[in-house]
Amino acid sequence: MNMRNIKYIAVHCTAGRQSQTIGDLRLEFKRKGWKNPGYHYVVSADGKITQMLDESLVSNGVKGFNSVSINVAYIGGINKDGKGVDNRTEEQKKGLRTLLKALHAKYPKAVIQGHRDFSPDKNHNGVIEPCEWIKLCPCFNAREEYKDIQNS
Repeated sequence: MNMRNIKYIAVHCTAGRQSQTIGDLRLEFKRKGWKNPGYHYVVSADGKITQMLDESLVSNGVKGFNSVSINVAYIGGINKDGKGVDNRTEEQKKGLRTLLKALHAKYPKAVIQGHRDFSPDKNHNGVIEPCEWIKLCPCFNAREEYKDIQNS
């Protein structure tokens, strides 16, 4: 039984190449000295969903929000020059959508949004604009793309 009060389903990219593996991610988190991984679930380029951490445990996805979030990521998010880009495969898009639908069914009150949407509204206009993003992650507008799931 999950005793955490889940308020967010945070969507991330791994900010790595799409050839990155789950093993690579585990090593990266270990290198950072993290007890738990950054994500509960990861979607590989082939669309496969891997659970990295039980939902009852806190992952290291969004500083200050991890205790109330389920963190999911797709492998990728950078181009060959290391710049942020939405390079999800069609399989990843399908896998993410399947995963987010299942998580939203479990946590119907949770807001689905990208990591960048946790950035502060520095000019206090009620909109988190690109100039205010702390990170580009997940390199696409998750709120907009998944609003149909959010509103179901």
